[in-house]
Amino acid sequence: MPPNELDPRLLDILVCPVTKGPLVYDRERQEFISEAARLAYPIRDGIPIMLESEARALDDRPAASEADKMPPDARQPG
Repeated sequence: MPPNELDPRLLDILVCPVTKGPLVYDRERQEFISEAARLAYPIRDGIPIMLESEARALDDRPAASEADKMPPDARQPG
C-alpha cells in the first residue's frame, strides 16, 4: 500500500466521535466526512485525526460523495 493510501478496513471500524455514526471517505480531500455532525476529519500521512477540535465544519454545499451521486443535470456549478 502506498505511504499516503488509507487502509480500507478503517471504514469498517471508525465512527464519528461526536455522533458515533458512519463516516464517508473523501479520497480527494483526504478526509472522513460525518454528515450527521456536519464535520470533516482530516487524514494526515495516512492517519485519521479523529478529534472534534481538528475537524473542519462542513458548509452548505454537498460533500463530494453526495455530489457524485447526483445526476449531472442536478449539480450546481462551482
